[in-house]
Amino acid sequence: MTSSPLRFGLVGTGYWARIAHAPVLASTEGIELAAVWGRNPGAAAELAAGYHAIAHENLAAFLDAVDGVAFAVPPGVQAPIATRAARAGKHLLLEKPIALSEADADELVEAAEQNRVASVVFFTLRFQPQIRAWLADVTARGGWLGGIAAWFGSSLLESSPFNTPWRREKGALWDLGPHAVSLLWAVLGPVTSVTADAGPEDVAHLVLHHQGGPSSVVTVTQSGGEAARGFEGYIWGGSGQADVPAPADDPAVPLRTALTELAQNARSGRTHHPCDVRFGRDVGRVLAAAQRQLDERATG
Repeated sequence: MTSSPLRFGLVGTGYWARIAHAPVLASTEGIELAAVWGRNPGAAAELAAGYHAIAHENLAAFLDAVDGVAFAVPPGVQAPIATRAARAGKHLLLEKPIALSEADADELVEAAEQNRVASVVFFTLRFQPQIRAWLADVTARGGWLGGIAAWFGSSLLESSPFNTPWRREKGALWDLGPHAVSLLWAVLGPVTSVTADAGPEDVAHLVLHHQGGPSSVVTVTQSGGEAARGFEGYIWGGSGQADVPAPADDPAVPLRTALTELAQNARSGRTHHPCDVRFGRDVGRVLAAAQRQLDERATG
């Protein structure tokens, strides 16, 4: 017997919602894009109409109409709505960072755990097929002592559709930092401490110490410009060096993987995933500790 599709609602109507979330929700097997809610009701109605979904202005009615919620809004908007959705028993496909404060992240995790909802945070690198294959290989080999990851973005260019207020305010630490930290965490183990320093513009340098002894270094910026744009990384140990495969630009494949794994957990009653809301909170704690150090250096 074929199970009924899981009804998902989409929170958000901006560029990322239009090019990634909406088309993937509408084209993934076993998923129905049933509802759209946005801070701009007109934009929500327009996006919903393109996928034969229902646009809602009332958030409570939106939540009543779905089994799960996908988020494509800034983290400060995401956290309170996701907490409300979790309390209503809705499964969560979250963007990183899950929140901008540790208190908000803790509240969201508590709501998800108390109501036993499945959750996945879309750390893009963790769902790329070529990077997953690399992770499986290097973790099986073990013995790694350290790593380096650098991501030079261009979202702060005026021409970028990702040049949004929250990115201008929080910079690459909170935008690209979660991806790099989550990847190195998966290879080298949980991060136990961080030392942070700032470069020009929004450049952030992090030294991470991992459980068991490895250490790694992260450099991120959204002010790299088009010529320098890109991600690179590697890990090293006694057996040599292993380069991280280059991530693909198309978000559809990794996002569909994240959504499919969330749906599988939701149907089976499982709430744990390597990139679930608890992991999102833990990565956020690393970023918050780094931010405090950067703030102290700026005012010291």
